Amino acid sequence: MDIFRCAGREAGEYFARKMLNLDQPLDQFVSELQKKMQDLKIGVLRIEHIDEESGKIILTVAEDADCSGLPVLGETVCNYDEGFIAGILSTYSGKPYTAIEMDCWATGDRVCRFHADVDEDQK
Repeated sequence: MDIFRCAGREAGEYFARKMLNLDQPLDQFVSELQKKMQDLKIGVLRIEHIDEESGKIILTVAEDADCSGLPVLGETVCNYDEGFIAGILSTYSGKPYTAIEMDCWATGDRVCRFHADVDEDQK
């Protein structure tokens, strides 16, 4: 699964550099990211929690292109999305982010939920 995560990270970094304004406050950046993801049919992004001091973020992606509607498989499957989210956040913040999927369509949930955090091992 690391190959999917790595591919997602590269895509997220490219997406952030080419499609998003990286020189804006976090709230405006998130708003632009939500709109772009929805317009491009990548998914519907919702931020559940942001701790700006620590960098921890909890977010969901609904109606995502690669996972919505999958049967219950008993495990999370959005490894590419983990990398994509981490790549976007790393590029915007300049800090090495990691994103881990906690809930998934494939585990019986109706959204994919990710916990993103600065990776202290890569600082």
